[in-house]
Amino acid sequence: MERVEGIGGLFFRARDPEALAGWYSAHLGIDPPPETYESSSWRQAAGPTVFAALPADSDHLARGAGWAVTFRVRDLQAMIKQLEDAGIPVERDPEAYPNGLFASLSDPEGHSIQLWQPAGADA
Repeated sequence: MERVEGIGGLFFRARDPEALAGWYSAHLGIDPPPETYESSSWRQAAGPTVFAALPADSDHLARGAGWAVTFRVRDLQAMIKQLEDAGIPVERDPEAYPNGLFASLSDPEGHSIQLWQPAGADA
């Protein structure tokens, strides 16, 4: 059976796409979409990805949100410090789960972001 190799894009609505792309680049290191076909898109490190449909009333998604994104990070503590040093509030999950450590934040337009430092079988 042929299988997909990963997520090729994540697209969502934004009031100010250019400013939001700049925020993701400055604070999370995600390159904005390339302006030409000769330029490469943002490259992510190979690693685990969870792809899950959730119940419509799931608490995992912000009220009214149709999607949620979780970014894998190498060092959650360093990423949290970087964000907090930039004045971005981050909510740390105090529990260490078998699959890793987590923290949550929102981008400037209120989209939910989860950060994940994998552990266990996903590390």
